[in-house]
Amino acid sequence: MNPKKIAALMDTLILTCTRQFRFNPRRVASDMRYKGTQGEGKNLVHVFKDIHTHSQIDLDSRSMAMLREQHGDTPHWDDAEKKRYCQTDAEIDAEIAAKQARLEATKASALYQDHREHLLSHYKGSPQYQEGRPTAREVARDLIMQLSVAQDARLMEFAAQMQTNDPEQLSHLLLAPCHIERAAWADKNT
Repeated sequence: MNPKKIAALMDTLILTCTRQFRFNPRRVASDMRYKGTQGEGKNLVHVFKDIHTHSQIDLDSRSMAMLREQHGDTPHWDDAEKKRYCQTDAEIDAEIAAKQARLEATKASALYQDHREHLLSHYKGSPQYQEGRPTAREVARDLIMQLSVAQDARLMEFAAQMQTNDPEQLSHLLLAPCHIERAAWADKNT
């Protein structure tokens, strides 16, 4: 589908979700992506998917939206997610500021500084990348687990600063600056 048609569908989705569910248009615009169509004739719907949770919204030909509460065996659109989509602009700005602060804190942390090069080397496009090696996510998860067992002071400090001991969440936070650097590589090479 051409970009103009997708943009028009997105505009319709934003207006519809604002009207039907009281979703913040800014949240819908930033977090929903067009995935294609499903069905035929009167049953044809345009499917949009959340970039974080993979929850879906169907937009039909009458400009009616339907939240897919269940997708396969996985439940979606719980109350917390609906509430997140209804946040005010001030709440969205505060969430963005908190994420940016965590990102800056990660970049400045001893844990990240000590392992940055190793983590980056597991991304395609990195000068040190070698095919067949574990992914950056796997490497970060293993690193967190090893450092946790060793009771590494850098990890303990990082976990305290990020207010979590969950290895998955710590891995995700540790890789966030790497994703930004990787995106910068991709921009340079295109």
